[in-house]
Amino acid sequence: MNNTFFLIKVSVIAGAMGFIMSFLVNYLALPVPQSVFNNAIGNGISGFMGGFMGLLMYLKKSHKT
Repeated sequence: MNNTFFLIKVSVIAGAMGFIMSFLVNYLALPVPQSVFNNAIGNGISGFMGGFMGLLMYLKKSHKT
């Protein structure tokens, strides 16, 4: 149980970092003129899911061996 909590906690932190980086890149570096904020939020959610799932799968695989 404790191992599962650790995996989820670390993956949420990685997801938050992915969200922030995707949001900042899409809001500041590559803005789309019509809906900058909506585009940044949508890509930020994508960044969160990528960071969360990527690290979660990596940690699960590394703890099995």
